[in-house]
Amino acid sequence: MSEWIRVVVVDDHDVVRKGIIAYLKTEVGIEIVGEANSGQSGTKLVLEKKPDVVLMDLIMESGGGIEATKEIMEQFPTCKIIILTSYYDNEKVFPALKAGAFSYMLKTSSAEEIAVTIKKAYRGETVIAPKVANQIMNRFRAPEKMPHDELTERELEVLMCIGEGLTNLEISQKMFIGVKTVKTHVSNILSKLDVKDRTQAAVYVYKNGLMKV
Repeated sequence: MSEWIRVVVVDDHDVVRKGIIAYLKTEVGIEIVGEANSGQSGTKLVLEKKPDVVLMDLIMESGGGIEATKEIMEQFPTCKIIILTSYYDNEKVFPALKAGAFSYMLKTSSAEEIAVTIKKAYRGETVIAPKVANQIMNRFRAPEKMPHDELTERELEVLMCIGEGLTNLEISQKMFIGVKTVKTHVSNILSKLDVKDRTQAAVYVYKNGLMKV
């Protein structure tokens, strides 16, 4: 490799951080230019050293990796940040990618895999750990939720009555509930469907095929 890749490692677990650094120092073409044990200190170090690639842990006691990634990308967008974490749930993966992470690896990865990921990031090639890739694919395969999916069973019944053009009193009589309760359901329905009034709610019913004409 003609150029050396300048790398910063950010992880609050000393053993993990030192172990990764010890291996990477044996890799031709990779130069460790700094290390930090928190997102806050890592951000400061990265903006000072201007490395090519950053290995970033997610969960740290002082300043998390997502916040650090976002701040670094805002000020130093050419940097390639590789998330290296034990977490691969949607609550961690998508915020990290949205913050600007270039690759996402798990700590179960071998040292060799981490080194390869660094070299690929430097070349502009993204690497996503298989478990993480599965999470991403499952997210996009999942059917898109509609606003009415958020309605309770009772609210859905009231919505159908609105679609029929019934008044609050008529809905109350049909469902054997108080008018005040109907009004509460209607208010919740309008809010959840993000519509202004009963007319728009009725249009929503037919537009989305909830009730056949």
